[in-house]
Amino acid sequence: MKKDRIVYTSGTWDLFHIGHVNIIEKSAEYGDKLIVGVSTDELIADYKGMPPVIPFEQRLRIIQSMKGVYKAVKQEKLTDINQLEELGIDVVTIGDDWKDKYLEGLDWMQNQEGKEVVYLPYTGTVSTTSTKRDIIKNSYDIIFSELRREVQNMEEWKLKQS
Repeated sequence: MKKDRIVYTSGTWDLFHIGHVNIIEKSAEYGDKLIVGVSTDELIADYKGMPPVIPFEQRLRIIQSMKGVYKAVKQEKLTDINQLEELGIDVVTIGDDWKDKYLEGLDWMQNQEGKEVVYLPYTGTVSTTSTKRDIIKNSYDIIFSELRREVQNMEEWKLKQS
């Protein structure tokens, strides 16, 4: 009986966007079962210097609901060797923006017989960071639009009351 080829990818998955969809869909193509690690809020705050916008439990549910995801797991350490071993991972996929960065688990995978690390093309047109920058850049318009809606709702309410 043939053993399932198990693929692992992981991420923050904050402010979910098309780049996230791309890496999950491409990762699923490398094996029979895709396990997706979801970084905890603490891990993200530690290595990115700020917490995610979307809390861990919600990001986990988003990933669990995706087509092609066999299982979503908590990631408390970037590419944790113990977790890779426990899950029986054969292939780790990761965005190519990590290609020249050291991660202990990737190094370990590359030195294991029958194990593989695949660097997937980064979707350069979108990222959570760029989305956050766009929100900040457009914050005046966002606030002004919200205030305008509030005034309009108040005026409509006053008309209904008279």
